[in-house]
Amino acid sequence: QVQLVESGGDLVQAGGSLTLSCATSGIIFSISTMGWYRQAPGKQRELVATITNGSLTNYPNFVKGRFTISRDNAKGTVSLQMNSLKPEDTAVYYCNAPFDVYGSLNVKYNWGQGTQVTVSS
Repeated sequence: QVQLVESGGDLVQAGGSLTLSCATSGIIFSISTMGWYRQAPGKQRELVATITNGSLTNYPNFVKGRFTISRDNAKGTVSLQMNSLKPEDTAVYYCNAPFDVYGSLNVKYNWGQGTQVTVSS
């Protein structure tokens, strides 16, 4: 059974930092591209970072230079280091595999519970 468990979210002041962690089970983690997503109230879920099985990373412009995704293949975990946080980063953060079984950019697994990040101004 696939499990994705996010943790590390907290209340932090603007300009602060947080590190999120995603623990996975039931997937072949070492060959999977993984990603972090977020969803703010009233907004669509959006992709904020990806990392390939070879640790190549990609970020959208709105987090580039502030967020860093990493992975530990031995532990099956994905982390997201977030620096210089802004109030607009406030959201529930989720991890998933960005590519479905057809190789399209569509999440592969059911969503976990996510972890709440709240950035105060």
